[in-house]
Amino acid sequence: MFSHVMLGVNNIEASKKFYDAILGALGIAEGKIDPKGRCIYMTPTGILLLTKPINGEPACHGNGSTIGFAAETPALADAWHAAGVANGGTACEDAPGVRSGAGMDLYLAYLRDPDGNKLCALNRV
Repeated sequence: MFSHVMLGVNNIEASKKFYDAILGALGIAEGKIDPKGRCIYMTPTGILLLTKPINGEPACHGNGSTIGFAAETPALADAWHAAGVANGGTACEDAPGVRSGAGMDLYLAYLRDPDGNKLCALNRV
């Protein structure tokens, strides 16, 4: 459904360190800096880009927004969460674990990145 997600960040280097760690825990290669100074993560199923806002204003998180990353196992979601906390992220929501609802069980782990963007690692149990 989605081709890419672009996030505004205030510090490309700090954000790259954070996203290299959490995405690396999911087996995704480290981001590459393009000629425009954006950090790009490419996979066969989509692209994540980190950029300073074009309008020169500070980046800010979207209230009510969450970006979800697929985790193949609950253990990978836990590793993703631990890598994020160790690299400038902040745990949020409940602790990583199973949430049940709508006839399905999901293993969820939530973080906020260094700019306050809310992220989730999800495994369909």
